Amino acid sequence: MKKAWLPSIIIIVALLCHPFFALADTAPLRITVSVPGPRNISYLPIDLIPRIGADKAEGAQIQLLHTGGGGVALSNLMNRNADFAVAGMPAAMSLRVNGGKVTVIAAVDDAPLFVLMVRADLKGQVRRIADLKGKVVGVNTSSLSSKTTSQQLAELVLKTDGVSTDMVRLMPAGQSWLEQSSILESKTADAIMGDEPFASRLLAENKVFFLANLADPKTSEKIPGANFLHAALETREETLTADPRLVAKMVAILRRTLQWVAAHTPEQIVDALDIADKEERAALIAGLKKYPNLYSKDGRLSARQLRETGLFFHGASEGNAAAQALKIEIMIADKWAGNKD
Repeated sequence: MKKAWLPSIIIIVALLCHPFFALADTAPLRITVSVPGPRNISYLPIDLIPRIGADKAEGAQIQLLHTGGGGVALSNLMNRNADFAVAGMPAAMSLRVNGGKVTVIAAVDDAPLFVLMVRADLKGQVRRIADLKGKVVGVNTSSLSSKTTSQQLAELVLKTDGVSTDMVRLMPAGQSWLEQSSILESKTADAIMGDEPFASRLLAENKVFFLANLADPKTSEKIPGANFLHAALETREETLTADPRLVAKMVAILRRTLQWVAAHTPEQIVDALDIADKEERAALIAGLKKYPNLYSKDGRLSARQLRETGLFFHGASEGNAAAQALKIEIMIADKWAGNKD
């Protein structure tokens, strides 16, 4: 009887040793990340992850889900279309106020880059922010549950010059070169609270002029919390306890990518993206050279930056009691990335 079973056992053992089963045991962990873009300079490290193999090095396979704004990226996260989102922290705070249990787990950027740019043909009409009354202003696309950082900043900048939101028309402008340049060139919008490197590229092509630039002290000194945390890595609160291994792996992938970025030149970074368009390539390289300290070196969360973020969010949410009551500390989990300052 025992001898009759022996061939079957040998066959089963042989099958289990087959390369197919070995590959199944070591299949990479699939992770979906929703992020604005593509090739928006503030989120560039996320685009680089699959390009430089930072995910494979950690035994994972990243799938990127690009969106027109941080609010949409966060919506994808909460609707379980993504495991993680990368969005402006003020947008994540907006979601939290509206009931979304989102948690920030790592920093991507060390500096927010936003430019309020106006169509070049309006230079004679728009000389100051107050002249935007009655105009159409584009912002990164929000969702019903989360107002993008771009929209919060646009409203705050307008308010500092006495322009309330009911004096302009805000419209979604996306967060890619194609979306933002098309909206301006078609004159669908008069101005955009936009992104780099798109803003500088449009400026170089004489299609826009800058009315306010967050990198310029003349603008930033008027904005409370102007050095807020922009691009941050977020996940659902439940994931922290339900799947801490997944969180640890994603943070490790991000840190590996940030360290790679810090060790390479702008040209090498853009080469890794394999961009065919010469103008887009040149704009990205110029942007990376212009803002050499844009990215976090290790993903750690800065106490100083978080304080600035709280100031910014509360300044942008005047009149909203729930927003004013939100304490930034309750949505921070720095166990994996660590902290500084």
